[in-house]
Amino acid sequence: MSSVRPRVLYVTDLAYPAKGRRYCDEDIFLSSRLREDFDVALCHPLDAAALMKGFDAVVVRNSGPVLHYQEAYDDFARRAEQDGVLVYNQLTGRADMAGKQYLPDLSAAGHPVIPTADRPEDAGRLPDVAEYVVKPKLGADSIGLRFVPREELADVDYDGVLVQPRIHFRYEVSFYFVDDAFQYALHAPDPARRWVLEPYEPTAEDLAFAQLFIDWNGIEHGIQRVDACRTPEGELLLVELEDLNPYLSLDLVAPRTRDAFVDALKASLHRLLGGVS
Repeated sequence: MSSVRPRVLYVTDLAYPAKGRRYCDEDIFLSSRLREDFDVALCHPLDAAALMKGFDAVVVRNSGPVLHYQEAYDDFARRAEQDGVLVYNQLTGRADMAGKQYLPDLSAAGHPVIPTADRPEDAGRLPDVAEYVVKPKLGADSIGLRFVPREELADVDYDGVLVQPRIHFRYEVSFYFVDDAFQYALHAPDPARRWVLEPYEPTAEDLAFAQLFIDWNGIEHGIQRVDACRTPEGELLLVELEDLNPYLSLDLVAPRTRDAFVDALKASLHRLLGGVS
């Protein structure tokens, strides 16, 4: 790599009002640390397609739910692929990046996922519970999510939605990865307070569970968050695999862990750019 520092376009919506999170704080911190190795400029996701040709790579971070600007995002992804722009996360994700079709697919294949159906004929393989969750396939941030009692399940219109049993789990836990390398885990001890998180020390079995989905997704360059719930019986089930713009809750981890994450992110970006990490 030449002596000229790589130029990185950092895509974020600093004003997005995320429930229980402050996107702006996380992206101000991360972009400031990336400036130690790269020349960094921040832009709103609606401006990324117009600006990206002037940079060596585009880093998509806390850019908000894509459904709020789907047409602009599709144009950005199409132009990036057409022009050979390096995008981080790489745009080949098979999970939330492409919608939530992967949940019924993985469920049908027998993977440890919350049982999920996206067709009336598959509803019979869902557990018999008092209430079900109906969510859009292209949803995010619980937008469009609703609850349906058992007696109304047969009336659900499956066009563009998924149906899952409403599981009363012990807690949620998230595993954070850079490329395919585990970095840290956080959990929400109170199921009613999703973003009140605490450090979590995963077992070998926990890490094997999370790694299963990271390996399935096959992203070589990017940050991923594996969200799972712990059932009353002790089993982990996948809630979602966030592979587009996962919030990282970096303010809740120890400084040493945060620094190690930043180092891993820098090294990953250098590899993407063809440099020496």
